[in-house]
Amino acid sequence: MREAVVIGVSAGGMAALDTILPLLPKEFLLPLIIVSHRHPDSGDYLERHLGKKCALPVKQALRGEIITPGTVYIAPPDYHLQIESDFTFSLSLEAPVNFARPSIDVLFHAAAAAYGPRLIGIILTGANDDGSRGLKKIKEMGGLTVVQDPESAEIPQMPRAAIAAANPHHILHLREIPTFLARLPY
Repeated sequence: MREAVVIGVSAGGMAALDTILPLLPKEFLLPLIIVSHRHPDSGDYLERHLGKKCALPVKQALRGEIITPGTVYIAPPDYHLQIESDFTFSLSLEAPVNFARPSIDVLFHAAAAAYGPRLIGIILTGANDDGSRGLKKIKEMGGLTVVQDPESAEIPQMPRAAIAAANPHHILHLREIPTFLARLPY
């Protein structure tokens, strides 16, 4: 039984999220928690943009907020996003990891510790290896791991690094990911 989805995305991420999120039905019950590498001054543009296209509510994750089903959460710019054992968010201004804050690896490690085998981790397009160690941790904890097929990625380096590090359960074309998620049993 799965209880949450974490998604890591970097360069080319807006188009990837534009492809996946609008295709998820409003009845999709799992929370989706997303780290996208973006400029510290980007504000809430990503949340507003995706909120116009998505049937699910889209919002920026807030410190202390309880994670609720059927909601898309976006890590705030310039903060590491973490999940606590009580399934609330915490934010950190610790140093960048893999040159990024928020870091995909930071979220994935925290989510793996909180959810264990009830977690789904997804790595999408990007130009570095952030997320590959976190995806490996999710798999080690019994979670389900998915990587975008590098051939369908705008920038293939991040999916390639995740495949090499984590040997994911599934490598899917970008357009296959929303159908795959929608068909998963909760």
